[in-house]
Amino acid sequence: MSKDISRTITRIAEILINELKLEDVTPETFDPDLDLVDEVGIDSMDMATVALFLRDEYKIRIDEDDYPKLTTVRIIARYIDEKLNSNE
Repeated sequence: MSKDISRTITRIAEILINELKLEDVTPETFDPDLDLVDEVGIDSMDMATVALFLRDEYKIRIDEDDYPKLTTVRIIARYIDEKLNSNE
């Protein structure tokens, strides 16, 4: 599962970097524990966009009520992992 989480973290970082047009960072160098709102500066519209990409990518439902809890890439990866494992 750790390998899956690492892959998920990298993929989420790729999506964030591409969608938010982040510069000077790669998926491998993106700190998965950075606070996305306070340190990266994403807002609710950015989060909605990212959530749509994640929904399509992982075929999961991300409740809008959960957005405020999804504060770091690592937390998002765990959230996705839980959703995927609960659907099996």
